[in-house]
Amino acid sequence: MNLEERLAAAQRTIAALMRRVEQQAASGETAFSVLEQNIALEHVIAEKTRELEARRRELLQAQKLESVGRLASGIAHEINTPVQFVNDNVQFLQLAFGDLVGLFEKHRQLRDAAATGQVSPELLREVDEAERAADLGYLLEHVPKAVARSVEGLERVATIVRSLKEFAHPEGKERGEADLNRALASTLTVARNEYRYVAKVETDYGELPAVWCFLSELNQVFLNVIVNAAHAIEEARRGEGELGLIRVVTRRDGDSVKISVSDTGTGMSPAIQERIFDPFFTTKEVGKGTGQGLAIARTVVVDKHGGTLTFDSAVGRGTTFHIRIPIGSTAR
Repeated sequence: MNLEERLAAAQRTIAALMRRVEQQAASGETAFSVLEQNIALEHVIAEKTRELEARRRELLQAQKLESVGRLASGIAHEINTPVQFVNDNVQFLQLAFGDLVGLFEKHRQLRDAAATGQVSPELLREVDEAERAADLGYLLEHVPKAVARSVEGLERVATIVRSLKEFAHPEGKERGEADLNRALASTLTVARNEYRYVAKVETDYGELPAVWCFLSELNQVFLNVIVNAAHAIEEARRGEGELGLIRVVTRRDGDSVKISVSDTGTGMSPAIQERIFDPFFTTKEVGKGTGQGLAIARTVVVDKHGGTLTFDSAVGRGTTFHIRIPIGSTAR
């Protein structure tokens, strides 16, 4: 039974109990009997609420794992590119070291001969030939560059792995303080292969205080909104024209922080706007969307954190989602 079916079953159970209480009250039963029924109804509602919360957590974690799985090939590509780059540089360094070993050996022979005062013209010629063979000037210029590029490639791999770890870390039961700018940067790194061929990304991170929140759940919200933006731009471009633009802006807004994610995609018609947060509603083709992303995002932002999730959209002009999260301890 999926979440939608469980919600419907819980609603039917609660509705049946409420009708029973109303019927007994209308039939003239004692106040004590009606009170007992009310208490029973409260227990059922509380139990169903706990069950739905547990299912919601399971669904959120399942969607997170699904997202990581969907992004896996892109992440593998993102890691493979700098790894191949490092491999090429390391092979060059290996060959360069081999040339230098021959040169060092000749210099060692020259040093030993100089110590005994027996430096022959032949040995000097061999040293000179070894230097030309090693192309010492070339190595002095390019070996430091190869080392620097290798370090850059490894740092890129480390950034990707760190971002993936931060994004996919299992949700803890306790909320805590988090740097949402860093969380957004990590999510953009993880999702890069989703947008790199369709859109450029601009970020404008304002100075934000630490936010009391469930970071793992907000990471999923950020991913859903960013991937939706990429898909909207992809649909608008249809493989042609210039790259679109995804713009991420963060600001402090009174007692909240505001994250705005804009895209230059297709925009949404009024009819779609009315249903955009409905569970299982999607305009994407089969296999590209389940219709749960924005519904879960709204639950996380509004119900879990006491924030707001709103949007501005116009057909042909794009969409901007606004996520407001209270700075303090309203997360629950």
